[in-house]
Amino acid sequence: MDIKEYIESGIIESYVLGLASPEEAAELESLGKQHPEIKQAVDEFALLIQQQAMQDSIMPPAEIKQQLMDALSDEFEAPKVLIMQPGGNKEETGDTKVKQLPSFSFWRTIAAASIILFIISAAMNVYYYNNYKSASDKYEALLIEKNSLQANNNTYQTKFSNLEQSINILQDSAMRVVKMPGVPGKQDNLATVYWDTKTKDVYVLANNLQQTPAGMQYQLWAIVDGNPVDAGLIGDCDGVCKMKNIPKAQKFAITLEKKGGSPTPNLKAMVVLGKV
Repeated sequence: MDIKEYIESGIIESYVLGLASPEEAAELESLGKQHPEIKQAVDEFALLIQQQAMQDSIMPPAEIKQQLMDALSDEFEAPKVLIMQPGGNKEETGDTKVKQLPSFSFWRTIAAASIILFIISAAMNVYYYNNYKSASDKYEALLIEKNSLQANNNTYQTKFSNLEQSINILQDSAMRVVKMPGVPGKQDNLATVYWDTKTKDVYVLANNLQQTPAGMQYQLWAIVDGNPVDAGLIGDCDGVCKMKNIPKAQKFAITLEKKGGSPTPNLKAMVVLGKV
């Protein structure tokens, strides 16, 4: 397994954010025990998420603590009670541990404080959830962008490989070049056939062919002893298109046919013609 490719696949981020399936999570945890770099990647991304969540965190206002302390201060003072002395005299004392239980207002204040703390906790939970959701959405967007860039990169690599192959074909000394200029009335068109004199493989380069109308397609023909032979349909290829193998030919031509090709050419729809 390519560990670097596995780490860059997006499974680390999905695991940390709780988006991975149970099977993917189990696989990652197992691989993490075998490969320290996987565990390190998990820890680093988890730390990044934590830092992102704390970056814009907001502390509760300082006055809330003071308000709570002020609201509770009176309840924690020992209330004075009256104790009957011999002779009918009364004596005040502040000993509440033995003389008196907390008043009803004390419990009411405790309940109010609990509600305030609950509201603060709920607000903080909402805030951190919103931060998590924002980080998760950003990750999803980055993952989509990464996959899009990867797809584009693969497309460009394929096009580059095709162009490189085309250059090699054009430079091959065994290739016979057949220029096909536009026929009268269609002089703006131009195409070139490259015919391998050894293998008899045929390649065509659309130097300047008009864009085909909907439902139409260009078709290459080899003129052999005065008869047209189908040499293949010209598709959407990058650079030089490989056509059918043609053992011999005196001319090559291209006609505009219905999509999918025709067994015989429409001579009125011929666009280019060239002699071998």
